[in-house]
Amino acid sequence: MRKNKLMLALAVSAATLLAGCQNMDVNKLASSGMTAFKAATLSDADAKALADGACQEMDSQNTVASASSSYGKRLAKIANALGNNVDGTSVNYKVYMTNDVNAWAMANGCVRVYSGLMDLMTDNEIEAVLGHELGHVALGHSRKAMQTAYATVAARDAISSAGGAAAALSKSQLGDVAEGIVNSAFSRSQESDADNFSYDLLKKRNINTQGLVTSFEKLAKLSSGHEKSLFDSHPPSEERAQNIRDRIAADK
Repeated sequence: MRKNKLMLALAVSAATLLAGCQNMDVNKLASSGMTAFKAATLSDADAKALADGACQEMDSQNTVASASSSYGKRLAKIANALGNNVDGTSVNYKVYMTNDVNAWAMANGCVRVYSGLMDLMTDNEIEAVLGHELGHVALGHSRKAMQTAYATVAARDAISSAGGAAAALSKSQLGDVAEGIVNSAFSRSQESDADNFSYDLLKKRNINTQGLVTSFEKLAKLSSGHEKSLFDSHPPSEERAQNIRDRIAADK
């Protein structure tokens, strides 16, 4: 009970900070605080429903490669190598037709890779990158990112949580939650843990782990050219590549 009261107080404080110096209706402020509190205590069912809705909204806003296209066939091969289940969560893979170099995953196993990334990388490197994204799902990072994105939208719009978190959101708001998840910045430890998860997954699936090293090397070149890339986060790509080199050497 004491913990819940503390979390509620923090949620209301967060809503107050988000309100800034602008005038805001007290009832709306209280509502946003309650919804931010709910974001921190979402049930598994609510979390899945939010991720389902956010992923569907992203799919509707992008051109998805057909299963019969060269990108679809290539991803199907990669998905078969990685598997369609991560720690009990079913995984659904699709390609977005865009020149952006990116890939992401949501807590419900929704994994999306952009054609720009596929054009840049070999199959082995994409396996490594998607293994990293699956790591964020398996380790709970994607769920936390979704909670943060939902709390931001909920506090901004003072959304009522009646009927379930996802049921209370409009398509536009689901889109905002999705964008928050896709653009979320993971911590240094989360990124490193996801890298190591990918390494372990590749080994378990008898996939060449060298793809992790070379994918980081390519992303490091993108970053040095001041282009926004998938792993524009700390630790730097070269440092992450060295971590994998060290693991490969230790396993020999």
